[in-house]
Amino acid sequence: MTDLVRWAETALGYRFKNEDLLKLALTHRSASRDNNERLEFLGDAMLSYSVASLLYADQPDASEGDLSRARAALVNREMLAGIGRAIGIDREIRLGAGELSSGGAQRESALADAVEAIIGAVVLDGGEAEAQALIRRLLAEALDTLPAAEALKDPKTRLQEWLQAKGLGLPVYAVAQVSGRDHNQQFAVTCTVAALNRVASGRGTSRRRGEQAAAEAMLIELKGGDG
Repeated sequence: MTDLVRWAETALGYRFKNEDLLKLALTHRSASRDNNERLEFLGDAMLSYSVASLLYADQPDASEGDLSRARAALVNREMLAGIGRAIGIDREIRLGAGELSSGGAQRESALADAVEAIIGAVVLDGGEAEAQALIRRLLAEALDTLPAAEALKDPKTRLQEWLQAKGLGLPVYAVAQVSGRDHNQQFAVTCTVAALNRVASGRGTSRRRGEQAAAEAMLIELKGGDG
């Protein structure tokens, strides 16, 4: 057994029969034309289906919206990147020289993509049942600690529902400032509730994140608590 296969067996609880699939899953596009993008495509589909199936079985009374939010909380770049770091993908991933020197082994996108690619590789190497078992292992802790349905609603949704319940109009979001270089921008966003003459601000690494932060700030201001 090679060191890479041994690592996978320890980290994933799965022994690859075809080591080439494992190597491909860990090959970033910066390292080779033969890279993990196709495996990532397959793994992403398998992950989404498997998590949906798990949630459907575990939450028989949940609405479609609640199930969708729960899946989004489990299947996202931040979650997958965290899993990637926890199992040591940052030490095994194969990157081009430029990507490696710029810290690509710690980049969320590279780690998350590699996790999905590994799932895709397991689908081809061992079948769908093995891939589903792997997904359950990787997400076991996150599944056990999944917040209640209401807590999974994002701040913009919670703010909109709060305002609608009081018969008030929808908030208006606007980008007040964009700072930083292209690869590390910060968006300052305002959230205005005209009916109450209130304005709150938030910042994020994208417009969407800035809007969410501004909505959270508005909720705290309006409700006088933690939103």
